[in-house]
Amino acid sequence: MNSVQSQGTALVTGASSGIGAIYAERLAARGFDLLLVARDQERLEAAATRLRAEHGVQVEVLKADLTQKDEVLKLEQRLRSDSSISLLLNNAGVAADGLLANSDMDQLERLIQLNVTTVTRLASAAAASFAKAGRGMIINIGSVVALFPERFNATYSASKAYVLSLTQSLNAELEGTGVKVQAVLPGVTRTEIWERSGIDATQIPADMVMEAGDMVNAALSGLDQGELITIPSLPDAADWDAFIAARHVLAPNLSKNKAAARYT
Repeated sequence: MNSVQSQGTALVTGASSGIGAIYAERLAARGFDLLLVARDQERLEAAATRLRAEHGVQVEVLKADLTQKDEVLKLEQRLRSDSSISLLLNNAGVAADGLLANSDMDQLERLIQLNVTTVTRLASAAAASFAKAGRGMIINIGSVVALFPERFNATYSASKAYVLSLTQSLNAELEGTGVKVQAVLPGVTRTEIWERSGIDATQIPADMVMEAGDMVNAALSGLDQGELITIPSLPDAADWDAFIAARHVLAPNLSKNKAAARYT
């Protein structure tokens, strides 16, 4: 057997293209075996063949539509029962365009299922399994729109704000267990998510668009440095630190009864 097995297995959702496919490549290079999950069986198989040849890792593919609860439950059970899995990348997601008032609510319900419910169920299963083992990593892919919801579709922005909050809370719950948690909040990244969501990415200024490979490299660097929240497009991490400091200053004031005087 080769040394790559010492890292365990990384379960990557949305692994057939874009951010997920690049994470799979980078994690294989780091010595992880892979469980690649997506709807496109053909792409998954092609990626698996290449990754096995280039990195000598074991790669399993699993075709699954994670907007469907029964398929999510199967993957959740795999997380709970397979002790070889040591990393979960919650990457699968979908965007939406347009105003909430004019939206296709069935489409938005599928978005919430994938971006919120699926992420939650898989994170819960991974947290239980990894904490029991005393090791593991949970990486949740969010978005900078979690911090600027006015800039994008209401439901998508809200779903990514949920991912950020979930990650922060989960990190507190897992303190002392040996499990590492990270939320990655990319800015505009060049992937297929735009066209799939009916958004014309060519209208976005080129200097705002990050290549997916650069995004993943920055995210993994943040993981290596122990960051809970990584914003790959943020040039100065001190700005995020200042934001967090302000949030902690604000927190105790939220429960003071005397604040009611502002409204009388």
